[in-house]
Amino acid sequence: MSGGQIAENLLRIRERITRAAGRAGRREEEITLVGVSKTFPAEAIREAFAAGVRHFGENRVQEWEGKRAGVTDLRAEWHLVGHLQSNKAARAAGIFDCVDSVDSFGLAERLDRARGEMPGAKPVRVLLEARLAPEETKSGVEPENLPELAKRVIALPHLELAGLMCIPPAGENTEASQAHFARLRELRDALARQLGRALPVLSMGMSHDFEVAIEEGATEVRVGTALFGARTVKG
Repeated sequence: MSGGQIAENLLRIRERITRAAGRAGRREEEITLVGVSKTFPAEAIREAFAAGVRHFGENRVQEWEGKRAGVTDLRAEWHLVGHLQSNKAARAAGIFDCVDSVDSFGLAERLDRARGEMPGAKPVRVLLEARLAPEETKSGVEPENLPELAKRVIALPHLELAGLMCIPPAGENTEASQAHFARLRELRDALARQLGRALPVLSMGMSHDFEVAIEEGATEVRVGTALFGARTVKG
């Protein structure tokens, strides 16, 4: 996909964000677009950056390690949005600003320990991934376990707990996704009250459903296909 096409796609996405925010009585400035660049080369990231994207999401540590050298000069925020295995936590701590899929204290501890061994590094911003469809998804924290995990993560000095994220089951229709988004907002609000501190980030919504996510309170939407185009399916 050409850089011009990515810029055009971004304009359309911004328009959709503006309309969705308006329907919810919100301002578009309240919503951060995370361009999910998994499977796309560094050149595509550079083109999206030139068009105005400042947050990028990758799914795998190894893939990001292979292409980050081509974009290290960009002043962007780098998010890990995919499931992180504990044995790769130390590597993730060194190459991502945000880990948006923390689902266990063991994982959080490894991230914290590794970040603490990097002099001068600011804390890693983390989100807890809530598991809202147990029959469909393997990763994520059961809702009833969120308060205990959040309390323990807050105590880690090299992590900054900012909120929650979720990934609805693949193939769900918009109405089903909207129910998950509403549930995540309710969980975030209840958790913030329990902790007595703000949890400003709700990361939810992707290319096909980010508008309803915004209507339900999303502050970050993770958009890949609508921005970069269709991904090549690897055999």
